[in-house]
Amino acid sequence: MNKTRIEQALSELFKKYAGSEPINITKLPQSGSYREYYRITGNNGTFIGAYNEDKAENKAFTSFTKHFFDRGIAVPKLLIEDAEQNIYLIQDLGDTTLLSYLLQQNYPSELTPDVISTYKKVIDGLPAIQVLGSKELDFSVCYPRHAFDKQSMMWDLNYFKYYFLKLAKVPFNEQLLENDFETLTEFLLTADCNYFLFRDFQSRNIMLLDGKPYYIDYQGGRKGALHYDIASILFEAKTNLPHLLREELLDYYITILNQYIPVSKEEFHKHFYGYVYIRLMQAMGAYGFRGLYEKKELFLQSIPLAINHLEWLLENVTLPVKLPELSKVWQYLAGSDYIRHLAKNQTALTIHINSFSYRRGIPVDQTSNGGGFVFDCRAVHNPGRYDEYKSFTGKDEPVKLFFEKEPEMDQFLKGVYALVSQTVEKYLNRGFNHLMVNFGCTGGQHRSVYSAEMLHKFLTDKYADKDILIKLRHRELEMKATIL
Repeated sequence: MNKTRIEQALSELFKKYAGSEPINITKLPQSGSYREYYRITGNNGTFIGAYNEDKAENKAFTSFTKHFFDRGIAVPKLLIEDAEQNIYLIQDLGDTTLLSYLLQQNYPSELTPDVISTYKKVIDGLPAIQVLGSKELDFSVCYPRHAFDKQSMMWDLNYFKYYFLKLAKVPFNEQLLENDFETLTEFLLTADCNYFLFRDFQSRNIMLLDGKPYYIDYQGGRKGALHYDIASILFEAKTNLPHLLREELLDYYITILNQYIPVSKEEFHKHFYGYVYIRLMQAMGAYGFRGLYEKKELFLQSIPLAINHLEWLLENVTLPVKLPELSKVWQYLAGSDYIRHLAKNQTALTIHINSFSYRRGIPVDQTSNGGGFVFDCRAVHNPGRYDEYKSFTGKDEPVKLFFEKEPEMDQFLKGVYALVSQTVEKYLNRGFNHLMVNFGCTGGQHRSVYSAEMLHKFLTDKYADKDILIKLRHRELEMKATIL
């Protein structure tokens, strides 16, 4: 379905649930998956609508959600679903993920007691999902496989091989590497694998609402070992937790886990780092596919961080099985300047400047950064009201001359320059990668276009000596050109 049809279907489903028409439906920024999410505003608050063409994945999510919610596990409540149209409504848990919370807390520059406390709250709920959640769970709906078994592990390892190693041009002996894959999977499967494995337990899949963690995006869950999920969050590339904190949180997890089942620290550690390695390789496969192949900046930026984790593991961990070819590959990755700098050209601050018409809504932040500005240009005198300017845009000389004579535009832009400059300076100091600045007016042709052009020139001149990439887009002019 296209965007209009999805919104119409969600509107009808919402009306069936709430008994009234939605007030507003806004598409949310897309992340790493192909699912589409919408925030729906009604008379009684906001809700999240989801569309996903994959019926099997939808079934896994809705089935797990009902099962977990009924057992008091902190997941969003499933409100209503239409399996035939691949849509459903769930509770709105807000916009604060664990990752965005960390950025708000000035992490990693500061590691505050509140950050550590929040991580422990997140870990408090993990054993409940894994142990309580696995009881009477219908594993037959798992997607795409019922268990993190040998086949599932080999999929991940080959994902790493084909989408990271080969795309990054890493040398290896394929047969010897396959032999090591066999050895590693056989070792990992000697752990108890009869629990619910969340599969993607990481900071973007944990929402914080009124200080309480909620868990989302577990539709890829399956039966597996306890070690994988805690390895996922402690060795997540994007958060890059300090080693001492990882050790503290691992000990804390084992303590909480013992409230559900008896587990010795020594026995847990026997398999833990093997699962860290396979999770890290799966993640690197994703960075390769989404970053090296699909050219998505967010995933490219995680590659050097993942290599840092790999280097730490090589220096500090000895696995109880011999993996000679895999070890050569890991050593190569850790020592390769080329691999570490794959994302170098993508780590500069990118400023996205857009002009738009309010009739078609505010542009969506595709970076999932969530930071930036929306400036309403409709308070400025509009040349579009006069016939002699209607065929021109804010890029044309007659419109430029019009605004140069207008004190309103000059005053408006001075305020814009001051606010945006302050933010750019802060983003540069903190190493942020994206800033979005939107200018809106009635038609998206005169005032917003001129303002966007002027900010582009101002920033280009002011930060000529900085590592900044500025991308300018006039959405409505693009649409008009496409139609013509």
